[in-house]
Amino acid sequence: MNAAPEDSRAKAEPGVPHSASSAQIAKKSKSNLAIALACLPAERRRDMISFYAFCRIVDDIADDTEVPVDQKREQLARWRFAVLHDGEGLSDCILSEILPLPAKYQFSPQLLAEIIDGVASDQDKVRYATIDELLAYCYKVACVVGIVSARIFGAQDARSDEYAVALGYALQLTNIMRDVGEDARESGRIYLPQDEMRKHGVSEEDVLAGRFSPGFLNLMEEQYARAKRYYQEAAEVLPASDRRSMVAARMMGQIYREILEKLRLGGYRVFERRERLSSVRKAMILGTYWVRGLLGR
Repeated sequence: MNAAPEDSRAKAEPGVPHSASSAQIAKKSKSNLAIALACLPAERRRDMISFYAFCRIVDDIADDTEVPVDQKREQLARWRFAVLHDGEGLSDCILSEILPLPAKYQFSPQLLAEIIDGVASDQDKVRYATIDELLAYCYKVACVVGIVSARIFGAQDARSDEYAVALGYALQLTNIMRDVGEDARESGRIYLPQDEMRKHGVSEEDVLAGRFSPGFLNLMEEQYARAKRYYQEAAEVLPASDRRSMVAARMMGQIYREILEKLRLGGYRVFERRERLSSVRKAMILGTYWVRGLLGR
């Protein structure tokens, strides 16, 4: 369950080979990020699409239910070694696109390895005892993605890293809430702090069976409040000098903050449906932020 540039559940369509181009992967994923990238200058957009494709590929390796776990671990280890050793041991068209990015945008290749470590952890860890454990996972699969994205977007102020981290937590927590039912049904994973589940009288069996209860409602209210705090923190730390370069990230924040509010307004019926914004509403957000980007606002 990766944030794959701030969209942790946008899956590529089944059957897309790793030899597909980054543009093909982005197009088939139909992700919110792919929409947001439309407001970037051409070169940065191409590089972000390459980075997005990298995140999509490693996440899809981790989530492939038809491949044995040992084989998935081996594939992810090869990718990890390759990003740290100039592509050694792996031939992939997307790899050749992302290898120049750390030097070009001045970030450590270790960040790419951290993203792989995050998605790889899904092979073994499907429960989280505390919120600290869960946030450590969110950091690798969402916040690190945000830090790399900020570099490619052209952010110059160091505080934009703080923004990327806070927004990464907010986006990933929103996705976790939205996908509680889907994660339980499809993989048996529960990305909710177990101590908070116990506090509200919600058992693993309740989640896996899709049982809605007053306790589950209270549990989700606690997650909502936490995610909302991170959205607010992100809004407060983004430096004015980087607001224009970070317009795509701000757009993603708007989309997912609205999804968070839809979850609450809908009573957190996450076992019954997966909340999303309409295409019309996303187009409105895209248009608004695209104009803001042009105006430097």
